[in-house]
Amino acid sequence: MDQRYDVVIVGGGAIGSAVAYFLAAEKGFGGSVAVIERDPSYAGASSALSASSIRQQFSTPGNIAMSRFGLEFLKSDALALDGETPDLGLREDGYLYLATAAGRGVLERNHAVQRAAGADVALLEPAALADRFPWISTEGVALASLGLSGEGWFDGYGLLQAFRRKARALGVDYLTAEAVGIERERGRVAAVRLADGRRIGCGTLVNAAGPHARAVAAMAGLELPVAPRRRSVFVFECRDALPGCPLVIDTSGVWFRPEGTRFICGTSPAEGEPDPDTTDLTVEHQQFEEVLWPALAARVPAFEAVRQSGAWAGLYEMNTFDHNAVLGPHPELPNFLFANGFSGHGLQQSPAAGRAIAELVAFGAYRTLDLREFGWERLRENRPILELNVI
Repeated sequence: MDQRYDVVIVGGGAIGSAVAYFLAAEKGFGGSVAVIERDPSYAGASSALSASSIRQQFSTPGNIAMSRFGLEFLKSDALALDGETPDLGLREDGYLYLATAAGRGVLERNHAVQRAAGADVALLEPAALADRFPWISTEGVALASLGLSGEGWFDGYGLLQAFRRKARALGVDYLTAEAVGIERERGRVAAVRLADGRRIGCGTLVNAAGPHARAVAAMAGLELPVAPRRRSVFVFECRDALPGCPLVIDTSGVWFRPEGTRFICGTSPAEGEPDPDTTDLTVEHQQFEEVLWPALAARVPAFEAVRQSGAWAGLYEMNTFDHNAVLGPHPELPNFLFANGFSGHGLQQSPAAGRAIAELVAFGAYRTLDLREFGWERLRENRPILELNVI
C-alpha cells in the first residue's frame, strides 16, 4: 500500500471539494482526507463550465432545503482564508418561470410547496408580468412564478476554487491522478488503484466523479444510473437593456439570463428528442439558430436583433432514473458513499451535499439536513423522487 487515508474522495470538482472541506473543518472528525483529481486545471470540469445559478423553485422540499442551505453558505465567510473572504459574485436577481395554460396548475402546486418550505416566491398573472417586465411578451403565458430573493447566479468556478483552497489549508491532500480500480475486502472498500500504479488505502470512499460517476461505481461492482450529457451555452449581445432581467425559463424550455452586459442562454432536449451519453464538449452551434433564437425573439421582441458572440459546452451528470442526487452509502458496501447525479443543480447544492456526506462519515447520520430520501435504496425499490422543475 503506497498511502492510506481515512477518507478518499474520487473527483475534486465542487462536490468532491465541498465534501473535503466540510470533513476537514469538522471538529468531530479529525481523520485524514485525500482527493483524487485527474485534471487539476479543471478545463473540462462541469464545475467550471456550468451556468452557475441557484434557485429555490423546485417542486420537492428536499431540493429546496439543499439550495437554501447553499444560498446561506454562499453569503457566509466560511471559506475565508487568511482573513480574506472570496468574492463569489452572488446576484439575487431571481428566476422567472413562465407557464402555459396547461402548466398553470403545476406552477400553482409548486408554489404552495415552495412557500411552505420558506421560499420567497410570487405568482404573477400576465398583466402583472407585463407591468413588472415591460420588455417581455406575455403571448401564450397563463401564469409566471418569480423568485423575489434567494435566487440568481454566482461564480461557480470561484466556489470550486475556494472550496479547494480552504480544504488544502485545512490539511486535505489533493492527488493528481486517475482512479482505475477499487479493491474490496470482506464487504468493504479497501483501496483505490491509480493509473500510475499506486494503491491508496481508505477507510471510506466517496464517489464525487461527476459525469464519470457511473464508471467509478462500476469499479466497485455497483450500478449507478448516472450518465454524461452535453449541454451547450451560448453568449449573445443585445442593443437594448432589459431592466431587472432575472433568469427566465420560457414556456419552450429555453432559458436565458444576463451575464454582465451580455446574455447567456441554453436549453435541454425536449421530451422524446435524442439526448445521448457523451463526453464530447463540442458546441452544438446549430442549436442557437434553429432552436434558441426563434424562442428568444418570440419572448423578448428586443432579441429579434441579437449577435451571438461566444459559446461553450459542459457536461451534466444526469441521473437517468429521476434527475435527482444520489447521496449516501450503498447498502451492500457501507463504506462506499455516493455524491452523484445532481442533473444540473450540483453547484448550487454542493455546500449541502458536502455537509451531508461529511456528517455521514463523521457521525454516521445526517444532522443538518435529513437527506435520507436521496439514498441509493430508492433506485432498487423503484421510488423516484418526482422533481418537476428540471432545467
